[in-house]
Amino acid sequence: MTRETAAAMAAALADGTTTSVALTQAHLDRIAAVDGAVHAFLHVDAEGALAAAARSDERRAEGAVASPLDGVPIAVKDVLATEGLPTTCGSRILEGWIPPYDATVVTRLRAAGLPILGKTNMDEFAMGSSTEHSAYGPTHNPWDLDRIPGGSGGGSAAAVAAFEAPLALGTDTGGSIRQPGAVTGTVGVKPTYGGVSRYGLVAMANSLDQVGPVTRTVLDSALLHELIGGHDPRDSTSVDAPLPDLVGAARRGAEGDMSGVRIGVITELGGDGWQPGVMARFQESLDLLVAAGAEVVEVSCPSFVHALATYYLIMPCEASSNLAKFDAMRYGLRVLPEGVDSPSAEDVMRATRDAGFGDEVKRRIILGTYALSSGYYDAYYGKAQKVRTLIQRDFDAAFGKVDVLVSPTAPTTAFRLGEKLDDPLAMYLNDLATIPANLAGVPGISVPSGLADEDGLPAGFQVLAPALADDRLYRVGAALEAGLTEKWGGPLLAQAPDLSGES
Repeated sequence: MTRETAAAMAAALADGTTTSVALTQAHLDRIAAVDGAVHAFLHVDAEGALAAAARSDERRAEGAVASPLDGVPIAVKDVLATEGLPTTCGSRILEGWIPPYDATVVTRLRAAGLPILGKTNMDEFAMGSSTEHSAYGPTHNPWDLDRIPGGSGGGSAAAVAAFEAPLALGTDTGGSIRQPGAVTGTVGVKPTYGGVSRYGLVAMANSLDQVGPVTRTVLDSALLHELIGGHDPRDSTSVDAPLPDLVGAARRGAEGDMSGVRIGVITELGGDGWQPGVMARFQESLDLLVAAGAEVVEVSCPSFVHALATYYLIMPCEASSNLAKFDAMRYGLRVLPEGVDSPSAEDVMRATRDAGFGDEVKRRIILGTYALSSGYYDAYYGKAQKVRTLIQRDFDAAFGKVDVLVSPTAPTTAFRLGEKLDDPLAMYLNDLATIPANLAGVPGISVPSGLADEDGLPAGFQVLAPALADDRLYRVGAALEAGLTEKWGGPLLAQAPDLSGES
């Protein structure tokens, strides 16, 4: 059952083929068997997950099922607060911190009856594109253990790709759900900004962060998105509007009829510098959508060429402000400076941040603090916000012509661990195609598009839709998934190596 979709697991629970306890135990066994090699999890809560599974089985026996996914286990990125479970954000500065409350999305998972298997690894404070910046060691890509699983949410994507969890939650600030999805052959969704509560999410950049699903199929993402989405009065950025029918859109899309759907190919997100195998799979995916009845046109979004520079000014500025609260005074790590008899608060803060923050976090704090400093605010941060407005206008103009926009999710397949660790600019380029959606607040999905010819590793196909039109993602994504699954003769992950050595 661990290789089934979450929807299939829910159906098996409904017809009595299995129980939540058996299903949860099977995933815990799988974690024990393969996570030593993958390192997707930072903390596994076997006792809590099995207790939640037992309660799910009791509800089902009483005919009081809490949700369509009641009893299906899930993993949660370690940037979301979980009462009674460690939340470290992949950083030493929060090592051992146990929140006294749940993030809203976690509260909704518990209310819906999903056993939480544990917390997944991530780049420290979500800063990275490879999960190599975790203070607790890198996560490995299940397709090739010498490769990165993407980032910052590589732990969630790897857990789903390695069949350690059928569902996971991630967060997407500049592509941290979609880019890991592309390089691990999983489905990753960044909802409309404000469409899923951010309460209890340890923020990196408040105007960019968004919680979303990580799954193996588009339908599974729709089912999970409907559970966690919707207005939350505790989140000032939450949109007070009903979710569209996401599951219905996914089911309609899976029927394969794209008649009347206008698809815009973003001219600026492709061409020279993009891996040929990634582009070949992208073109094949487009051809399938055309065969299903979609109309494809090229759309230019000229300001997108400035998106990367814009993001890497706005995000560090917000991160610098957000991370100022880690001062060694209230919670988390506290380090006393050596050789100082009566250290001041500043001395303790300096020593703690030096020991607790990793190099990438320090790099972004310095960059953000500089850009916000007197005399530079208007030149850098203010100008970046103006370009952000231009990017939003490009989206508005494009969506006046087409229903969705598409591109490859990432320029390349997964690179080798350590290959770009000492070259931050090369690492940042992995977010080239995903960043514009975060700057504009629009939703996006990455769907596996196949294996690149050069290395046999997964590539991703990105679909972007107007704000609050998340259902379009699911319709187009499901149609593409149905066409590709038929072409491949089964799911892409069926072609992944079996890490356990089982037949």
